[in-house]
Amino acid sequence: MAHAEDIDQPAEAGPGRSKAPWVIGLVLALVGGGGGFYAAVNGLLPFLASSEPASEDAAGDSDAPARDAFADLAFVPIEPLVISLAGDGQTRHLRFRAELEVQTDQKADITRLMPRIVDVLNTYLRALSIADLEDRAALLRLRAQMLRRVQIVTGQDGVNDLLIMEFVLN
Repeated sequence: MAHAEDIDQPAEAGPGRSKAPWVIGLVLALVGGGGGFYAAVNGLLPFLASSEPASEDAAGDSDAPARDAFADLAFVPIEPLVISLAGDGQTRHLRFRAELEVQTDQKADITRLMPRIVDVLNTYLRALSIADLEDRAALLRLRAQMLRRVQIVTGQDGVNDLLIMEFVLN
């Protein structure tokens, strides 16, 4: 039988849970994040370190690495396209103009393939509906789709990027 003293005391829901694992986990996450940031900023990670040692001449000119990265790039213009889009009983037009970012040594090859590139872009843009173009995120999605199609035509290493210069729907 239960004692009268035990009946008056409320029963505990279970053993008390400690917050120590949460605190230890949080502290370890902060220390790990800080250590990772420190290692990345100071070049201590081997896969982030540059393969060439920094020279004293480059240290004086902070724009030198940026200029070197773009020194061998060329831009190949794509002729402007005007696409007729039908929808909701009215016809609208899309005016599209872009340029392809390529390596300088690839420029002649890409220029030679320009009729295929224009055909692929023209076919893709004509398949779109007006609703596809009016979405806010449409331009990013369309750019990625067009770049992928151009890279299929030119080869994976042929084109680095597709730069949209004009995209007007009227």
